[in-house]
Amino acid sequence: MKLSRFLRKAFAAVALSACASVPALAANLVVGGKNFTEQYVLVEITTQYLRARGYSIDARTGLGSVLLRSAQENGQVDLTWEYTGTAALVYHKLKDKMSPDEMYQRVKDLDAKEGLVWLNKSPLNNTYALGLPAAAARKSGIRTISQLSEKLRSDPKGTRHVFGMDAEFANRPDGLKPLEAAYDLHFSRAETKQMDSGLVYTALHNNQLTIGLVYTTDGRVKGFGIVPLEDDLHFFPPYNATPVVRATVLQQNPKLAEQLNALSAVLDNDAMLEMNKQVDIDGKSVQAVASEFLRAHKLP
Repeated sequence: MKLSRFLRKAFAAVALSACASVPALAANLVVGGKNFTEQYVLVEITTQYLRARGYSIDARTGLGSVLLRSAQENGQVDLTWEYTGTAALVYHKLKDKMSPDEMYQRVKDLDAKEGLVWLNKSPLNNTYALGLPAAAARKSGIRTISQLSEKLRSDPKGTRHVFGMDAEFANRPDGLKPLEAAYDLHFSRAETKQMDSGLVYTALHNNQLTIGLVYTTDGRVKGFGIVPLEDDLHFFPPYNATPVVRATVLQQNPKLAEQLNALSAVLDNDAMLEMNKQVDIDGKSVQAVASEFLRAHKLP
């Protein structure tokens, strides 16, 4: 049966209206992530956010930093959440002391030559910190590394303080020794304990360490009540999480930069600490945590 001219026009109008209300699928985007909780959460948030806006996403997680970087340079990964400190120290071998804004601009300029675009850095700064057990921090009132240094120097001779850290920090040229020099700290060999980085949090929680090297947004900091000290002399480099996208991908997807910048703006240490805690301590799924975060933030 032939449709009348009026009906054909009506169906066409409805079809056009329906198409206009559904975002067109963009070319498939490969979102890459590293092999720790925070990165799994960031990739899942990005995946859910962009899929809801019509993108087709292939998420690939569990990669080491160097492997992920190589994959992006080779065009196998389109988008990552990279850290300014990692790019500066690991990829570009920079040794200059820089503020967060200076470091961001340096790596942004250097990576532009590689066809990689650094969008707006987030307030999220997952850097190192010296952490104290909750009870010790309450009792001493220490809140900065300078205060810790002063306290250790004033303790009676022979008082033993155990500082737990991973083997990399203990031995690298910008690790333990420069930290001691910067803050006038002095740990004997017997007072430094090299251990798996994950065990540091448990040891602090169980008061088996006086001081531990922690990451500022690790969920176990909040879950175990660990108190990270302020790095008041700015010894540790900044590690601001930033969306890094291949330039050709941004050209093909003109709204992508604006969308990722909006997401970057609402990611901070408090939000990330809570999400990491929910996964690592409370046992929530990464998918559920990401979904709750996006529901709480009305993004474009």
